[in-house]
Amino acid sequence: MESLRRIRALIRKELLAVLKDPKSRFIMIGPLVFQTLIFGYAATYDLDRVRYAVHDQDRSNASRQFLAKLDGSGTFARIANLHDQKEIRALIDNKEVLLVVQIGQDFERRLIGGQIADVQVISDGRNSNTAGTALAYIGTIVESFNAEWTRSRGGLPPPAKAVPRSWYNPNLETRWFMVPGLIGMLTLVQMIILTAMSVAREREQGTFDQLLVSPFRPMEIMVGKSVPSILIGLVQSTIVLCIALFWFRIPFQGSFVTLYCGMLLFLIAAVGIGLMVSSAVATMQQALLGGFLIIMPFALLSGLSTPISNMPQAMQYLTLINPLRFAIAIVHRIFLEGAPLRVIAPDLWPLALIALASLSIAVMLFRKRLG
Repeated sequence: MESLRRIRALIRKELLAVLKDPKSRFIMIGPLVFQTLIFGYAATYDLDRVRYAVHDQDRSNASRQFLAKLDGSGTFARIANLHDQKEIRALIDNKEVLLVVQIGQDFERRLIGGQIADVQVISDGRNSNTAGTALAYIGTIVESFNAEWTRSRGGLPPPAKAVPRSWYNPNLETRWFMVPGLIGMLTLVQMIILTAMSVAREREQGTFDQLLVSPFRPMEIMVGKSVPSILIGLVQSTIVLCIALFWFRIPFQGSFVTLYCGMLLFLIAAVGIGLMVSSAVATMQQALLGGFLIIMPFALLSGLSTPISNMPQAMQYLTLINPLRFAIAIVHRIFLEGAPLRVIAPDLWPLALIALASLSIAVMLFRKRLG
């Protein structure tokens, strides 16, 4: 009971140290909301307006039909009709267009003759992901044009046709994938920085020496430092969750209890890593640099921006020590699939191991510094 009383007093002191300053309260909430909104609107691979130019050398009824399908798709916006190939370079170099569609002089004649009629699409490859998505859209429009052209001339329809249907995200909106993942990403950044700087702040302010001569044991100090950060992390996770649900209107299919169980394990692991950094450094500047040294690789190896299956095999093994990888997988499966606890269990026990290992190393480093 005496140990619990000491821990409770330390938790209260840590919460007061963070929450009593209005600027600290704003820093914990303001940037979180701002970043969630920025990522939700800006971090998207969806294309809803592709600027393109046309160099139609054929100027036939067939070429006009094809271009009408592009203009009527709602995705492509024609901004220029070119009269010379030399104009293409300037448009792409100046990023005025993403694509240039060039139709040859014999486009209609070859179609009527049953021959292959090429449509050259020149893309700006400097943004390979966006260009690849736009080219895929054009490929779909070409297939639709081919089917209509064949049918209008009494030909047989294609023997097979792909009918796409996407589960969990019917319209393939990037926001449905990105914003739930931010529950883990932004919380990790805040937790590691906040926890890493806690002990360093005590050292710089001179209050750490008072802890050393107090009856607190190393384990009690670790618990007293961890619990406030975990509570703050739960609040921050809830803020991002509310923005996803009520601002972006992303449907939530799972159980809130299951989600918070996974997030609690993730926060314990993140706090443990922050305490490891805090126990190994001496100043707040070192703690800040150490935190960012960890955050960037964790973010890149999380699977949020790049699929883990596309990474080299060595990098895939390295992601197994990254708690953010498992947190994002848990959030996505609960949020979009409605996965129950038994389904996400393979992602929960690695988080528990990471939390146990990071907290154990932090306690060991802390005891070593006390010694």
